Amino acid sequence: MSTPGSSRWDYEVRLLALLAVCVSVFSFLFYFRRGEVMLYGDAVAHINIARRVFDSSTPGLLQLGTVWLPLPHLLMIPFLISDRLWRSGVGGSIPSMAAYVFGVIGMFRLVRGALARKAEPGVAARAAAWAAAAIYGANPNLIYMQTTAMGEALYLAFFIWAVVYFSEFARGEEKAPTKCGLCLTAACLTRYDAWFLAAALVVGVVAVTKAPLLAKDARNGAPWFSEPAWRKTLIKFVLFAAAAPALWLGYNAVVYHNPLEFENGPYSAKAIEKRTETSGSPGHPGSGNPVVGGLYFLKSAEANLAENEWLQRLWIVLAIACVLALAVGNPHLRKEREDGAPRFVPSLPLVFLLVPLPFYALSVAYGGVPIFIPAWWPFTHYNVRYGLQLLPLFATAAAFLVYVALRSDDWPAWLRRASVTGVIAVAGISYVSIWVAQPICYTEAAVNMRTRNALEKQLAGWLSSLPPNCTLLMYLGEHPGAVQQAVIPLKRVINEGNHRVWKRPVDPEGLWERALANPSELADYVVAFEGDAVWQAVHTRHLPELVEINVTGQRRAIVYRAR
Repeated sequence: MSTPGSSRWDYEVRLLALLAVCVSVFSFLFYFRRGEVMLYGDAVAHINIARRVFDSSTPGLLQLGTVWLPLPHLLMIPFLISDRLWRSGVGGSIPSMAAYVFGVIGMFRLVRGALARKAEPGVAARAAAWAAAAIYGANPNLIYMQTTAMGEALYLAFFIWAVVYFSEFARGEEKAPTKCGLCLTAACLTRYDAWFLAAALVVGVVAVTKAPLLAKDARNGAPWFSEPAWRKTLIKFVLFAAAAPALWLGYNAVVYHNPLEFENGPYSAKAIEKRTETSGSPGHPGSGNPVVGGLYFLKSAEANLAENEWLQRLWIVLAIACVLALAVGNPHLRKEREDGAPRFVPSLPLVFLLVPLPFYALSVAYGGVPIFIPAWWPFTHYNVRYGLQLLPLFATAAAFLVYVALRSDDWPAWLRRASVTGVIAVAGISYVSIWVAQPICYTEAAVNMRTRNALEKQLAGWLSSLPPNCTLLMYLGEHPGAVQQAVIPLKRVINEGNHRVWKRPVDPEGLWERALANPSELADYVVAFEGDAVWQAVHTRHLPELVEINVTGQRRAIVYRAR
């Protein structure tokens, strides 16, 4: 069975794409003019990691590091060649903005395809698809995140399209498994969430192609897939699912001599958590307890959907109502068998869109990944943005309820209108409440990065006054934004990336180690932050001090003249 492709369908997609582009561009211009697209320290780090691949004393793919997966950085590189796009952060925002548009279109296609009973989708299926796209695309937190160099919008696009193509595969589309596999591979190179999704989709492929309940042709009772076709499809899909994780594990094994360097290395979430615990912190809520971890993640998802606590609960009610409709076998949410497709196709997207919940429950409990919600202890913001991973689930559930209301001919007209209006009202009022109070993802960045950004701005001013073409010695792991704002090429900054990482624990002949051992030989100026590797190397050398910068909440920075 092929995917619908009428001119009306094409017109709707074009219109939706145009609307999504307008939202993306206008929101970017709004936040860009206010200087807020690089509030997140991680966004600045992403941009500079990508830039270091070609702008470094030791350029190359090894500049991608190990903790963050490489695809987001690789997609930014073409846009960061321009110094202007690098300094402004625009080069890092472009892939996120494009991903936002594709994500909105993907939500439309996912719901339309799951609910269409014939080749041409009916009014109810189209209305539900528009509802899903609108709830997803109009979310204020997603709108802010897609203006930044953060990876949320990019991963969500790959996530949604992987589920789109899996659903089309379940309806009998022959080429869909390959498309699904490609999207899954891209997702696995974007966020570790997708590794969990890959395992779930492999199980889904087996179920769709082999399980008797799902895989019988209604017309003659024969298997939906022949044995050779099933074997070929499964092998190909498993290869796609395993390709990216295997590549990343192999990269870490060869370069760092530890295939799990990203998981247990010195810069991993677990290592950061251990250092925090050593400093006297009691640890994060949910550590060792996946139930509590899951609750914190679910609460972060609610916080991304509405500001008011009662509105947040209404979203949970909508999701539960959709699940109940599926569980009782509501005929309007069950695919008819007249075209020979498997049963319960509409329920498949919900199953896979729910995958982030167990993943983050386990990550919080055992992976050293903290999530702090202002409404719960410790009453602050940290990684609240992770809750956006459940946005496609809630958008799809609400859209399914719109479809049920429009298809229930036995309901009174007023009840059908009230049901649709209720779903729209919950979404509309929720999003207005977020705009009034500021998107929580924006607040997270503004609160956590205020002092850091202030330090980088002051330091950038001093760096800009240094002689042109001078060489700096500086640890870039914490404050790369200072160099970026000063528009100093990274090839003029000797940093921890100028190091052959396979020479462990140190690289005696590496540029970084040689500069730390004798700063005056290789660098004109030194930038040291109290306690970092450069500080430890130079603070007893009595180098001439040019300026000391102190910002509350940040370690002091000192600029020295080395020669």
